[in-house]
Amino acid sequence: MARAISGLAYPDRFYAAAAYAGFDGSPNPGNQDIASRFSNDVALILYALYQQATVGPCNAPKPSLWNPVELGKWRSWQQLGNIVSTEAMRLFVKILEEEEPGWFSRASNSGLEPVTDVQINHNSNVEPIIENGNSFAETMTITSENGGLMEPQDKDIVSEGLGSVVVYDQWTSPPITAQRPKGRYEHAAAVIEDKMYIHGGNHNGRYLSDLHVLDLRSCTWSKVEDKIGSKSVEPPSTVNTTPCAGHSLIPWENKLLSVAGHTKDPSETIQVKTFDLQTGTWSMLKTYGKAPVARGGQSVTLTGTTLVIFGGQDAKQTLLNDLHILDLETLTWDEIDAVGVPPSPRSGHAAAVHAERYLLIFGGGSHATCFNDLHVLDLQTMEWSRPAQQGEIPVPRAGHAGVTVGENWFIVGGGDNKSGASETVVLNMSTLAWSVVTSVEGRVPLASEGLSLVVGSFNGEDILISFGGYNGRYNSEVNVLKPSHKSTLQPKIMEGPVPDSVSTMHYATNPTRDLESEFEVGQEGKVREIAMDNFEPMKSKGERTSEHILAVLKAEMEELESSLDNEQVLYVQLKHELADTEARNTDLYKELQTVRGQLASEQSRCFKLEVDVAELRQKVQTMETLQRELELLQRQKTASEQAALNSKQRQGSGGGVWGWLAGSSPQKADEAENLI
Repeated sequence: MARAISGLAYPDRFYAAAAYAGFDGSPNPGNQDIASRFSNDVALILYALYQQATVGPCNAPKPSLWNPVELGKWRSWQQLGNIVSTEAMRLFVKILEEEEPGWFSRASNSGLEPVTDVQINHNSNVEPIIENGNSFAETMTITSENGGLMEPQDKDIVSEGLGSVVVYDQWTSPPITAQRPKGRYEHAAAVIEDKMYIHGGNHNGRYLSDLHVLDLRSCTWSKVEDKIGSKSVEPPSTVNTTPCAGHSLIPWENKLLSVAGHTKDPSETIQVKTFDLQTGTWSMLKTYGKAPVARGGQSVTLTGTTLVIFGGQDAKQTLLNDLHILDLETLTWDEIDAVGVPPSPRSGHAAAVHAERYLLIFGGGSHATCFNDLHVLDLQTMEWSRPAQQGEIPVPRAGHAGVTVGENWFIVGGGDNKSGASETVVLNMSTLAWSVVTSVEGRVPLASEGLSLVVGSFNGEDILISFGGYNGRYNSEVNVLKPSHKSTLQPKIMEGPVPDSVSTMHYATNPTRDLESEFEVGQEGKVREIAMDNFEPMKSKGERTSEHILAVLKAEMEELESSLDNEQVLYVQLKHELADTEARNTDLYKELQTVRGQLASEQSRCFKLEVDVAELRQKVQTMETLQRELELLQRQKTASEQAALNSKQRQGSGGGVWGWLAGSSPQKADEAENLI
């Protein structure tokens, strides 16, 4: 059920708020003075806005320094500059609603404004909502104005659209007209010119190809009928829409880019299709280079003129953690081989870019588990890191959605295969600190898987818009949240004591930050910082005057200049050290070259010596052989001489006794031998 907080239009809404706060002299409902009901800063802001709305720009003379209360009021009013009365009224009501969200109902009970709530069926053709087996038509609540019931076509409701959302940091369901799209999840969504486009998705296991648009001003659904014609982007390649899910929809130059996604008949590589909002035709975008493998559940992030694609799951259900970039000007793919440890393969994660330099990856899931880790890729150095997270780290989840508002990254939905994530969380991408924005109860679309989340704008305020998702049933509801988080300006640290009500206030809910980001002074459009002085006269040290702020800023500037000087000195020192190191490296290199030359000469000489040694060894072996042969010949000679000697001895002994007996002498025997 969508509930309109108030049917009052401006300026009646402002006067009711002023009467409730007690700025017009009326008794306030709480019987308390303004200073006790609000913090000093809020009281001063409300006073200044009331004066600006009822009197106009501050032309009153500056009060005496001896009256710090009046001086604080004057300075608060004077610093609003030339803000128009209507804007001051709107800001007054906005701050009051942030401080006391139920102020209008309490004011109504006090007789300030009669309110009657009625329930009517705002669209008889709307698809009924089924919860817990019960079917009922979606209803909305319209409050009465001046005691009478308002018709559903009342201009204050129809013309406001998302402007009917007045509560901050709470999900509400605005009144939506016309036939809403079929329930789905894993679809893609994008916003162009106050229109939210929904494309594709998964319903009952079937991929969808329809394209719907929600007018964010009138909160009216309509279906976009795509045309098949010859007009297309360059190069011309008009195609029929292919049912898909798990893809990404990126707004680019009044066109919608549909990137990747699961299809019934998957291609080999990622396909990029464009939908021309003027011609109403889908076209295939011809790209160059090596395109990544086809996939779904990836993250596609636009930074500058490039798309950064990470992870996902291919047609074979293989999880990926590769990184690719598509240059939208040259239409060229480039695969990035980043250094460091990348996130593990996953799909269903969320990605965001901070300061056009850092790619953040959070959560996602694998086949077995879900993650709540945070990884950061420096897009300049292409280096992965995993920094420490601060605050209350969200539970592991996959299938969630995220959008950025300034330096705040909002994460909604998702689950861990057991239950849906009920908390809407926000990460300050500068401090990497998590905080919980709000939470939902029960099985609702905001705690489902595969929902979409975009950020729109209404009256200069950012609004988060969620659609669809699956949590046991396929949802088609639209929910919106107006965040109070402002991140374009950081809170300043003031010197001197600060009231507890101010020091304990989180920057995300500090109404002064909203004013800092929204106030425009005069026609120059410059953002002014509203300095809050202490509201109590005896605490002059706690007064935050504009001079004090200037002094603080001057001190900060001097500190930064001193730090810059120190950095420059350090840079010069490092430069000298680098030059000395390079000179030493040069000398060492020369010495190394000399040593290398000497080593080469020694190696050559050693080689020659080895050759000589080998030759000498061969000669020694030859000499040893000759020596052995000589010894053998000597032994043979000795043996021969011994044999001859023995022979002679035998011959001499044979002519002795027997020759004497025969009558012959040795001399005759010798002579006979010679004759023979």
